[in-house]
Amino acid sequence: MVMQRHHLTCAGIAFALYLHHLISAIEVPLDLPQPPTITKQSVKDYIVDPRDNIFIECEAKGNPIPIFSWTRNGKFFNVAKDPKVSMRRRSGTLVIDFHSGGRPEDYEGEYQCFARNDYGTALSSKIHLQVSKSPLWPKEKVDVIEVDEGAPLSLQCNPPPGLPSPVIFWMSSSMEPIHQDKRVSQGQNGDLYFSNVMLQDAQTDYSCNARFHFTHTIQQKNPYTLKVKTKKPHNETSLRNHTDMYSARGITETTPSFMYPYGTSSSQMVLRGVDLLLECIASGVPAPDIMWYKKGGELPAGKTKMENFNKALRISNVSEEDSGEYFCLASNKMGSIRHTISVRVKAAPYWLDEPQNLILAPGEDGRLVCRANGNPKPTIQWLVNGEPIEASPPNPSREVAGDTIVFRDTQIGSSAVYQCNASNEHGYLLANAFVSVLDVPPRILAPRNQLIRVIQNNRTRLDCPFFGSPIPTLRWFKNGQGNTLDGGNYKAHENGSLEMNMARKEDQGIYTCVATNILGKAEAQVRLEVKDPTRIVRGPEDQVVKRGSMPRLHCRVKHDPTLKLTVTWLKDDAPLYMGNRMKKEDDGLTIYGVAEKDQGDYTCVASTELDKDLAKAYLTVLAIPANRLRDLPKERPDRPRDLELTDLAERSVQLTWIPGDDNNSPITDYIVQFEEDRFQPGMWHNHSRYPGNVNSATLSLSPYVNYQFRVIAVNEVGSSLPSVPSERYQTNGARPEFNPTGVQGAGTQKNNMEITWMPLNATQAYGPNLRYIVRWRRRDIRGSWYNETVKTPRHVVWNTPIYVPYEIKVQAENDFGRAPEPDTVIGYSGEDYPKAAPTDVRIRILNSTAIALTWTRVHLDTIQGQLKEYRAYFWRDSSLLKNLWVSKKRQYVSFPGDRNRGIVSRLFPYSNYKLEMVVTNGRGDGPRSEIKEFPTPEGVPSSPRYLRIRQPNLEIINLEWDHPEHPNGVLTGYNLRYQAFNGSKTGRTLVENFSPNQTKFTIQRTDPISRYRFFLRARTQVGEGETLVEESPALLNEATPTPAYTKNQVDIATQGWFIGLMCAIALLVLILLIVCFIKRSRGGKYPVRDNKDEHLNPEDKNVEDGSFDYSDEDNKPLPNSQTSLDGTIKQQESDDSLVDYGEGGEGQFNEDGSFIGQYTVKKDKEETEGNESSEATSPVNAIYSLA
Repeated sequence: MVMQRHHLTCAGIAFALYLHHLISAIEVPLDLPQPPTITKQSVKDYIVDPRDNIFIECEAKGNPIPIFSWTRNGKFFNVAKDPKVSMRRRSGTLVIDFHSGGRPEDYEGEYQCFARNDYGTALSSKIHLQVSKSPLWPKEKVDVIEVDEGAPLSLQCNPPPGLPSPVIFWMSSSMEPIHQDKRVSQGQNGDLYFSNVMLQDAQTDYSCNARFHFTHTIQQKNPYTLKVKTKKPHNETSLRNHTDMYSARGITETTPSFMYPYGTSSSQMVLRGVDLLLECIASGVPAPDIMWYKKGGELPAGKTKMENFNKALRISNVSEEDSGEYFCLASNKMGSIRHTISVRVKAAPYWLDEPQNLILAPGEDGRLVCRANGNPKPTIQWLVNGEPIEASPPNPSREVAGDTIVFRDTQIGSSAVYQCNASNEHGYLLANAFVSVLDVPPRILAPRNQLIRVIQNNRTRLDCPFFGSPIPTLRWFKNGQGNTLDGGNYKAHENGSLEMNMARKEDQGIYTCVATNILGKAEAQVRLEVKDPTRIVRGPEDQVVKRGSMPRLHCRVKHDPTLKLTVTWLKDDAPLYMGNRMKKEDDGLTIYGVAEKDQGDYTCVASTELDKDLAKAYLTVLAIPANRLRDLPKERPDRPRDLELTDLAERSVQLTWIPGDDNNSPITDYIVQFEEDRFQPGMWHNHSRYPGNVNSATLSLSPYVNYQFRVIAVNEVGSSLPSVPSERYQTNGARPEFNPTGVQGAGTQKNNMEITWMPLNATQAYGPNLRYIVRWRRRDIRGSWYNETVKTPRHVVWNTPIYVPYEIKVQAENDFGRAPEPDTVIGYSGEDYPKAAPTDVRIRILNSTAIALTWTRVHLDTIQGQLKEYRAYFWRDSSLLKNLWVSKKRQYVSFPGDRNRGIVSRLFPYSNYKLEMVVTNGRGDGPRSEIKEFPTPEGVPSSPRYLRIRQPNLEIINLEWDHPEHPNGVLTGYNLRYQAFNGSKTGRTLVENFSPNQTKFTIQRTDPISRYRFFLRARTQVGEGETLVEESPALLNEATPTPAYTKNQVDIATQGWFIGLMCAIALLVLILLIVCFIKRSRGGKYPVRDNKDEHLNPEDKNVEDGSFDYSDEDNKPLPNSQTSLDGTIKQQESDDSLVDYGEGGEGQFNEDGSFIGQYTVKKDKEETEGNESSEATSPVNAIYSLA
């Protein structure tokens, strides 16, 4: 039992196609000012078909949109002066139209395109335009060629020089191809070579044929006729019985001799990167074998190919290493000879470092590098905006050093397009690279909040295209924290993509890309979901079953539950038809009453939107029980034969055929197909289908079709080969019965209307010379009809009024008559720009970021087309804050339809704006209204640009922040709220207010353990703005968790060292109590200084004698305890201050030193209490203080 399995991942296939894009250069968004860039151009050597219009392509992008011009043969080409030449709109592509006559040869020459805007000029390569030529073969008289049998012979072709060169092949005059082998073959020059001539070579003639590419024509040379002189008559029997064919014919065997090339040596020059073709053709009896070698080494590995029966050696993509001497060895049993070919590899210029676009910020340095190689070494020439750089105005920030231009301290206004021309005698390279000086904060070009789903263990990438000037630094973070992602499983690319070698479940999460430069930062988030792969855990297995049984094919699938699973079945790699006997279940397929036709390959395909898995098995069906294997194999039927056409009529014909053998499976259907030779010759179409028990059918036909039929038989196994086609039958013509569909009229210019329709197909033409009668008239005045007869499915009506309705009819006609009267459709002539602007534009301030507009609508007669919308163009002219730079980029808001009010939002507060309105139709904008100026009131500011937190020590925290990027008004100050936190415990919130000029603040920490969370907002008179939230970083010593804020603590009460320590302390306390009890029972005094190194209060009356009465001081506090405000003794707070930051009122502390008893947690502790304890008053408290 064999199960074949395959697994495919859709994301993996797409990922491989993306890898080449990872190192692409950063593109400047088109909404930013930039010099032109050529995006499309025709090839350098451009050969065109003389029968078609000429299109010389040149397209470019830039901002402003580039303006195009051309030179021809180095001189300015005035497109406007030549009526045959036009330029596409918003493109530089030249269109040379020959519909009205003209010679394409008059336009041959060298063309070059120039794309200009305010920031520079880009150049295309020089395009050498040539018209294809297919000259006729010169007439010549070809004599009969007499040659001795066994002698060598070459038949010359000498084709006419075409452009491009024609394809040469040899045939007989009856269009039978000439058989070629190692004895008879065609050379690279088109000649036909015979290593030795045999008598059978005279049985045919030989004609050289040239096929020209553009005209698709074949020209045939007058055929050669051979007369072979032989020494012995031709006798097939003697040849068959003789071991040596040549000796039997009386032909002398000879050593090889070269027919091409001549002599013993030759040389050949080839350019790097093209294919090298070496050829050796030798004569001799018997025909020689050819072998190829390279002197001093092996033939280039991986790129050599033997052609033309080893007579030609092709080396693809030649490089300098392929230079050297090659030789061909021609040998037969009489001897051998060799020819040496010295190969020299030259090279047209090729890039080592192609100059790339350079984006600089004001004051930045940069360089353009143009390095090329070639043989001979190319010369480098620099141009700026299409002019030699030597002739350009001097630029102190630019220095040219050979193949490098160095820019220093560039400033806005220095933008230009530089061209590098690398040339030698074999060709040239031209590259454009612009230098754009921009001052742009970072921006993310990708959609926000992307969702990426990937199959586990597959490679994936997260995209974050960005732009800014200076070029931003881009970093990736996961889940909003941690270090920059780069290294290990991650690889960050310069274009902003983050690549993962293998996506794991733990890689799921929110990834944030942050682009930063000196002007600000921008960020975007990408959510990654890692899914389980789709797997067929139990697939179908090969089975042999009896006819009529109920086999089951398993297909149990495991997949990610969040993905939609689809399970489909194939039979013999085609979708399985689920009839009544097929039952598809969740984990398999059951076939009820299996029959012989069910035999075949069954494939289970389990797929989700991300991947798929498949498993295949073969089902064999036995017609009788397995112990009586007498069933004959079934195959596809043989093709039908002997097709005959009878009962020929105007619209029908009777087709009869003889069925072929059904090969043990009854024929179920016959498919009749037809082909016609006028519109789609060689293409077969299904005509009709008939039951398998008939062999004749009446076929309905269309007029004026030259029919040819064939028949295909179908049984349960499959379809037969098509039959041999029938004879052709030409039906008579008739007038069309159908008119074109899809008729419509629309203007492409303001003074025309283009009428188009779907043309009739081959079976609807019904006759020769199919044409269309186009009628039109204005609908509003109901004037007389105009008409025009055309053959193409398009007609343009010129000199039409602007945007008026027309009635249109298109009627088919052929030489037999017209189709029925067509339906009338309504079309419109072209639109023109609106003539009037909205008036009485009024502005009402809604809030700091929005205004309400009202205006007086334009009269409908002035729109000159279909009203699309009103547009309000507005731009920020200045900020009401002094010395604040603003972008004056124009924006607009659309108000669709015929309306007179709208709202403009997303304005910047506290700014001066200008606004003007237009009305828009399908052609474009109308004139602009009077410019209105308005200010926006103050608003709340954006968040401060940053908040930096520094902790020089454990006692203070230094804060520093920057002003908001968008003040949106006059700042009146800052509000800072902050609170300590430790785990889930937080302290009370403290508030500080600062003046608008203060950007620094220092906080005294209340304890060295807690972290702080800060909320900083700027404010104007309107209110407080967005909040910037930051947290102080964790201290280094927090890497080891302390009992104050760890959750999963070890119970130190069970630790041996802690039990021993507690026992020692208890023993010491017991001894101390015994000593005190003895002293007290005696009523005596004991010297304190002898027992404790502690300074007593100098006011104590017992200081002088160095002792005190213990019984009298029983209620005094210990020296290290503290007294509360009410005079009571207050135990040190350090033992429960840690608990205040913990989680719970009771705690078992671990071996880093905390007590193990129970105590009450203080819920509302004042800030001052957190700092009261600095020393321990007992061994237990000493342990607390060490924690």
